[in-house]
Amino acid sequence: MARVKSIMSFQGSYEDMTFYEKEGKNYFRKRSSLSKEQIEKDPNFVRTRENMNEFSLNVSSGKLLRLALGSLVFKAKDSRLSQRIMRVMSNIKNMDSTSPRGKRSVSVGIGTPEGKQYLNGFDFNIHAPLDSVLFNEYTLDTVTGEVVIADISTLEELRYPEGATHVSFQCGVLNLDFSTGLDDLVLSPVENLELKIAPTTVTLTPASMPTGAGVDIFILMISFYQEVNGNQYSLRNEEFNVLHVIDVV
Repeated sequence: MARVKSIMSFQGSYEDMTFYEKEGKNYFRKRSSLSKEQIEKDPNFVRTRENMNEFSLNVSSGKLLRLALGSLVFKAKDSRLSQRIMRVMSNIKNMDSTSPRGKRSVSVGIGTPEGKQYLNGFDFNIHAPLDSVLFNEYTLDTVTGEVVIADISTLEELRYPEGATHVSFQCGVLNLDFSTGLDDLVLSPVENLELKIAPTTVTLTPASMPTGAGVDIFILMISFYQEVNGNQYSLRNEEFNVLHVIDVV
């Protein structure tokens, strides 16, 4: 892979070269002479087919997770979220020690303690990881999904963006079955607080626990707002918001 330095932008193919754009930069590479039929049928490419199949399963699993969390992801994500989730899904897939090569899956790997640990602690917005924003302990009750942040001074124990006047907390539990694609997400009410020194206890309680045969994924969201004339507005496309996996059971 090589970079193209030019005042002009090229995309497409010319002779044996392919020009393309990635993250705002122009690249080119030599076009492969392999045909799709050769890759799909040639015995020499059996390992390639296995890797391609598992890659496809990883992509589908990452997409399931993003879609199941819905609008929460759009409120707290970075530009490389898809790639980062793919790496996590690949690591979870590797924990599948029962399926043959080419058919190892996230749905099996997530059933292991090691597989759950790869997803536990994941930040959907790499620019705002939980441990760099919240400087207070929290507790999680995995039976009820309740999250408690005791005696937090929102002005002193949060890293908030310039101009912020308020913060919102919300937790949730997602039951996601990676084998069937079925999901159930239950969220707590949003607790919105002014940024102030006086400590307060934040208690977030989902109405119920989700149902399903999948794993339970516990999440915590923190989002910041600026109040102007009685209305609250999100800050700079919500790039400071936190969406964090606090446990996987």
